[in-house]
Amino acid sequence: MPKTPTRVALYARVSTKYKRQDTENQLAQLRQFCETQRWTVVHEYVDKATGKHSDREQFQRLFQDASQRQFDVVLFWSLDRFSREGVRETLNHLERLTSYGVNWRSFTEQYLDSCGIFRDAVLGILATIAKQERVRLSERTLAGLARARKQGRVGGRPKAVFDRAKVERLHKAGKSLGEIAAAVGASKSSVHRLLTA
Repeated sequence: MPKTPTRVALYARVSTKYKRQDTENQLAQLRQFCETQRWTVVHEYVDKATGKHSDREQFQRLFQDASQRQFDVVLFWSLDRFSREGVRETLNHLERLTSYGVNWRSFTEQYLDSCGIFRDAVLGILATIAKQERVRLSERTLAGLARARKQGRVGGRPKAVFDRAKVERLHKAGKSLGEIAAAVGASKSSVHRLLTA
């Protein structure tokens, strides 16, 4: 029985809506590569938008179609054409494709290939980089909070300031939390906390 041809979805992206950049260069190389692999291109998804967000129209459609197994492999020109959201988010996208049973491959970065024998190693490396990215973000946040404290600023929400005696007086008069909050210019939760403290 002849082997069923691999069905491929191509994803191409340029970061501008203007004519200075064109996805056709990417697509031409991707199509040619598919021909050499004897893969059948069943979909082409093209976005003209920044890769820093995942709400790109064709990117979202690609995942919707992937969840319905309309293709076997997603082929993109390079990882930064696929996503520029950061390592952790990009890794999540790749793992999502994998969870649908869809492989992925970068044309220009041969090591980024879930079809090959190094798939687990690549995912492991990306996961490690994503973990380091989280650690660095956490370190930067802590450093920023420490610097703010040194300058006399305190993080978190500012404390609510209102007339406690008035709150208690209104409460004794039978007013609701909403009415008390409106009268003293505070949130209902702040009034509730004060009355139950």
